[in-house]
Amino acid sequence: MHYTYILLSSKSHIFYFGSTNNLKERLKLHNIGQVKSTRPHIPWKLAWYCAFETEKQARDFELYLKSGSGKAFAYKRFVSAALAKDFSEGRHGSPKHGTPKPKA
Repeated sequence: MHYTYILLSSKSHIFYFGSTNNLKERLKLHNIGQVKSTRPHIPWKLAWYCAFETEKQARDFELYLKSGSGKAFAYKRFVSAALAKDFSEGRHGSPKHGTPKPKA
């Protein structure tokens, strides 16, 4: 199986979209800092995932989710439960897209 997934950073409250053939190992790599693009936002929680039969299907869906309309679809349909849990655990404010801006 191949997976497309969405992660939520507990630190900076941004989402990350990815795909892999080993979801547990990939999440572990994100959280130990082995993925350069996600290292500054550790720790990560799995917000959503979907299994596909082929790598191409998973990669194509990942690319769609990274598009403007794909992000809108994902935020509306997939991450609402993750956000509700995040808010219930004490977070305030809306999630950010991409890399957070430095504080002045």
